[in-house]
Amino acid sequence: MNQRKWKMINLTPPQVLALGFALVILLGTLLLKMPISSKAEISWMDAFFTAASATTVTGLSVIDIGTTLSVFGECVMIVMIQIGGLGLMTFAIFTLILLGKRIGLKERLIMQESFNQTSIGGVIRLVKILFIFTLAVELAGTAILSLKWIPEYGAVRGLFYSLFHSVSAFNNAGFALFSDNLIGFSHDGLINLVISLLIITGGLGVTVFVDLSKKRNF
Repeated sequence: MNQRKWKMINLTPPQVLALGFALVILLGTLLLKMPISSKAEISWMDAFFTAASATTVTGLSVIDIGTTLSVFGECVMIVMIQIGGLGLMTFAIFTLILLGKRIGLKERLIMQESFNQTSIGGVIRLVKILFIFTLAVELAGTAILSLKWIPEYGAVRGLFYSLFHSVSAFNNAGFALFSDNLIGFSHDGLINLVISLLIITGGLGVTVFVDLSKKRNF
């Protein structure tokens, strides 16, 4: 009986990834539906759509993120965007690494599937590089954007705006906290340049930069 149960939950790497994303979307829906997450009540469908769009970094939205969600709700969006951009298993494996746990063969196979690698060799090292690279680029983007938005919106709000849009741009999520997205900054060279560089860097992905560092010619 125990063997049969084990076979039922012995999922393949693609199934684990799909189930993981489904659970993140479900949890995100529940969090966005909570009263603390929004300034005005949103429907279950709107909460589900927003959570699914954020987790899959699609960028489509049926609500005005900046005026509908509270700071807590916007923080939930940041987490879902980051999970969607980096991958759920990346977070799980990195957590195990921080806790000093052993990474087994199955976890390595899931990471191989997640990163679309041809072998499991070096996937754990790639996870570490991915986190360091992502953190460095997003913090750099936040710092530069804050030069524009802190003087305009104040220290706390300006810094939060900078962080949100840096994470959103790097993960190619397409979300913004302004009602007109970033149309209001269409003539701002600094904002356009930083956001564009974040989008390009995140779109290429860390594996491309790792390959370029190993093979410095085409």
